[in-house]
Amino acid sequence: MTSDQFLATVLAILEDSKALDIKTLDVRALTTITDIMIVCSGNSARHVNAISEHILDGLKDHKKEILGVEGKEDGEWVLVDLGRIVVHIMRPESRDFYQLEKLWEATRKAREQED
Repeated sequence: MTSDQFLATVLAILEDSKALDIKTLDVRALTTITDIMIVCSGNSARHVNAISEHILDGLKDHKKEILGVEGKEDGEWVLVDLGRIVVHIMRPESRDFYQLEKLWEATRKAREQED
């Protein structure tokens, strides 16, 4: 499976699980941690956890390794580490508070100004 196919598969799983406001951030030029970050929302702690479970189940079918899952205890913010892709599934309140998209956009702009 190519990187583009892997991303398309993850996005399809998120859409199928009714994840809200899905944003894809290409962070290759900003960090060595991962290539792509996906930020999305679930409308409740139960929905956030269900989305993360759907990712785990869906990728088992594709024989993809899950490197880690964090945050399932409270369901406010679940991070699923897939290596090249990191998925952040957040309650809207947490997403508004942490504003990951703005953080990475500010980092990108600062990096561009350095060049």
